[in-house]
Amino acid sequence: MSVDHFKKLLLLLIAYKCCRCLEAIKNGTTPNIIIMLMDDMGWGDLGVFGQPSKETPNLDRMAAEGMLFPNFYTANPLCSPSRAALLTGRLPVRNGFYTTNGHGRNAYTPQEIVGGIAQDEVLLPEMLRKASYVSKIVGKWHLGHRPGFLPLEHGFDEWFGSPNCHFGPYNNSDRPNIPVYKNSQMVGRYYEEFGINLKTGESNLTQIYLEESLVFIRSQATAHQPFFLYWAVDATHAPVYASKGFLGKSQRGRYGDAVMELDHGVGVILGELRSLGLAEDTFVFFTSDNGAALISAPMQGGSNGPFLCGKQTTFEGGMREPAIAWWPGHIPAGTVSHQLGTVMDLFTTSLALAGLATPGDRIIDGLDLTSVLLNSTLIDRPIFYYRGNVLMAVRLGMYKAHYWTWTNSMEEFKKGINFCPGEEVVGVTTHEQKEHTMQPLIFNLGWDPGEKYPISVLSPEYQTALQQITPVLEQHQKHLLPGVPQLNMCDLAVMNWAPPGCEKLAKCLKGPKSEPWKCHWPH
Repeated sequence: MSVDHFKKLLLLLIAYKCCRCLEAIKNGTTPNIIIMLMDDMGWGDLGVFGQPSKETPNLDRMAAEGMLFPNFYTANPLCSPSRAALLTGRLPVRNGFYTTNGHGRNAYTPQEIVGGIAQDEVLLPEMLRKASYVSKIVGKWHLGHRPGFLPLEHGFDEWFGSPNCHFGPYNNSDRPNIPVYKNSQMVGRYYEEFGINLKTGESNLTQIYLEESLVFIRSQATAHQPFFLYWAVDATHAPVYASKGFLGKSQRGRYGDAVMELDHGVGVILGELRSLGLAEDTFVFFTSDNGAALISAPMQGGSNGPFLCGKQTTFEGGMREPAIAWWPGHIPAGTVSHQLGTVMDLFTTSLALAGLATPGDRIIDGLDLTSVLLNSTLIDRPIFYYRGNVLMAVRLGMYKAHYWTWTNSMEEFKKGINFCPGEEVVGVTTHEQKEHTMQPLIFNLGWDPGEKYPISVLSPEYQTALQQITPVLEQHQKHLLPGVPQLNMCDLAVMNWAPPGCEKLAKCLKGPKSEPWKCHWPH
């Protein structure tokens, strides 16, 4: 048998297995779907990725029983745009989660933001509803807090959590404390009914979020209803917190305590699926919204392993994420996939597992990774690194080309805001926006994952890499139609003064008159 003939037979066999799986899905065996999205957790925070304290036994076991993705990316190095990308399958520059108030500026949804997820965006739970899925979000939403932007308006059936980060406490005069919702009604506020002790770091929020998830899973199991659980816990976002039983347990300080408690929660959820007989009927994916916030490290921030810089930057440390897929009986145990993946792929892959097609009226950036998960195939695809409205870099294969470099401004850096502490690389981690479009900086991430040694522009390797990446870049830019930016305007009047349900709790507050302004995004 010739080599070419053997390859054709192998491809046919893979296609057959994939089709058989998809046929089973269409015949009523669609799996439950759980996406576990951490907040500011870094690639280097897991034992399976080399964290020396080895304090994530449940995640390490999850990887041993499933598939590990060392080359998995967010769609933006900041929380809100990343989450919008996951739930829409589209780059933030397409779904509107970016700003045009400055060149290459990160933006998100603080409570003074006027905008939120656009009404014409189609979110994952809206699509899954077509296949009779019941969907719940537990934890941080972060796609807008005003009426019309909240989860139950965008396909989720249940919600327990908050629309914003757990910053605070505030005095409820100049700025209100952030509300916590149960479905469409607030049930309290952070630092009031839902305590976070900034001095000790103690809070029961992770335990509350865990219990909310378990109740939902058990309820859907009893009803024999397919479900989608979006577990968007936020304990590893500064100010980090953990419950009393985990405080002081980690070698890594308070941040490590939070990681240990989240790892415990992962173990409890997977254990519950096993005890309910749902393990082989549930696809679970674990990842993070962006890289670790090195500005908060070490006590309030994590590790990005060997990668350069962290959150807010488009270097590897800001956008490469820990990622594990788990589906016993379907995903081969103990496998490592070198597939380039992104959070947007979770949208398309989840729809494929549910037997649904992606929306046909828009560009979807996420890929269907079912063949990767089930048959360990590899799909050739690029990774686009955006910061706000600017395409900063492109990865293709092992090569990454930077067209713009920037950490943050010298003004902010002199204030002590450092996204790359101890990792400055001359000419790379620049404090001014430096353009390289005529001659991009190119790195081989295979032998230089830390982006410290740009390939010489005179070398054949540079020319080969540039010839491969350039047409991919040009094709992307040719077909890019940016969405209407949602993160341009701010107004103190739109903050969480009087959320739905505040009347029942006597928690309504009077806000100021409306005086909108263009939001200032320093990074």
